[in-house]
Amino acid sequence: MTTLAAIERHPHAQAVLGAALAPGGNPSHAYLFHGPPGAGKAAAARAFAAELLAQGASNPEGVRDRAERESHPDLTWVRASGASEMRKEDIDEPVVAAAARTPFEATKRVFVIEGADTMNAQAANRMLKTLEEPASYVHIVLLTDRPEQELPTIVSRCLAVRFDAPTEEQLEQQLGARGIGPEQAQACARLALGDANRALAMAVGDGAQQRANAERFARCARHHRLAEQPWTKLIGHAQQLAAKTEDELNEAAAVEAETLPKRERNKYEKDAKADAHRVWRRVRTAALDEGLRLAGLWYRDLACIVDGAPELIYAVDRRAELEKDADGLSSHRLREAISLIDETRASLSIFPDDQLQLEALAYRLERTLS
Repeated sequence: MTTLAAIERHPHAQAVLGAALAPGGNPSHAYLFHGPPGAGKAAAARAFAAELLAQGASNPEGVRDRAERESHPDLTWVRASGASEMRKEDIDEPVVAAAARTPFEATKRVFVIEGADTMNAQAANRMLKTLEEPASYVHIVLLTDRPEQELPTIVSRCLAVRFDAPTEEQLEQQLGARGIGPEQAQACARLALGDANRALAMAVGDGAQQRANAERFARCARHHRLAEQPWTKLIGHAQQLAAKTEDELNEAAAVEAETLPKRERNKYEKDAKADAHRVWRRVRTAALDEGLRLAGLWYRDLACIVDGAPELIYAVDRRAELEKDADGLSSHRLREAISLIDETRASLSIFPDDQLQLEALAYRLERTLS
């Protein structure tokens, strides 16, 4: 039975996917990889697709390398272009139409649908038609954090593969292997709440700055320093991430547009620009939500100290700052502050003026913690 490094800590995935890849194995035409964010579903899908495409290839290592980089012509990776949902247009040509065409190089075509639970009704119905009558060479892998949001008719046509969140100890080991010190690794692992991608970002990526901005936001409200306008740092970071993503999408679309006939190019460029802006909005909102999540965890840690349970704090590398901030606070007020943050997080995708929302939140937090 084939063992993939990406699924080593997932016994259920090992059993299902290993059997499918073994000599004489019979891979299903549709899989549903489900589990919490950061559990490793995307990495497993990439590795699984690479092995499927490498079967029978004259240069299997080259095939695996291209599949891992998502550059193999028989691997299609679909992500939502909408601000909050996957639309019919995301499925029609990339999956429905493409699934009817025979493979370019390999003996199979693999389609990975990331965030399948965000498909709107039209997209889900289009996907269902493809799942009902797949060609013999087609293999579809749906990735979802929320399997309960999928249409039951879609779930029933897929072989479910469960992915569990890594433990705190496993995350600490992963970060330690990258040279992160024990205290920082423990803090990032705890703050990530089981999300490996989030833990890694906080330790070595953009998440470190985001964490600093979130803590500053929480602390300025605590210490009556709102004249510093700490929300601008959170918004600026979110804007930077969103703009970078939008630029990358526009650049890729420009390259693709050059290959199209002139009569098709204008419409493609217009649609691609609109799609990129929707993704910009989604990335910006997600970044702001993550910043507020971390601010809420700062107050959660303060409550642990106030309640006499300092061993339960997440930000163990900020213990001195937490103890200073906790002085004179009550756990009741801290719980109120956390509720205010949760309310704002819930409204981010509904109301467009996020700067006004964060500024209003900061002043409400200041009053609550006074």
